[in-house]
Amino acid sequence: MEIRLGSEGDGVIRYPDWEKPLQEAVVEVDKDKLKSRVGDAETAIFNRLQAISRSADHAAERRAITDALVLIRVLKRDALDFPEWEKK
Repeated sequence: MEIRLGSEGDGVIRYPDWEKPLQEAVVEVDKDKLKSRVGDAETAIFNRLQAISRSADHAAERRAITDALVLIRVLKRDALDFPEWEKK
């Protein structure tokens, strides 16, 4: 699986509040540290969503967050052996 970091897949951090912790999780190789880094990324995303929740702006950031959450789900499933939770 190819992982392209940055909001547009170009490596440029546009939303450092949550992209930086996400990138730290993506490059972490130690499984125990990865759990913590994924948690940090999830917390940063949650906090940012709370901050922009009452604004109609930020459409591009919301799309980037959706992509980030998919990446976190893949990390949890593939690197941390979380079970797949979607019903088939």
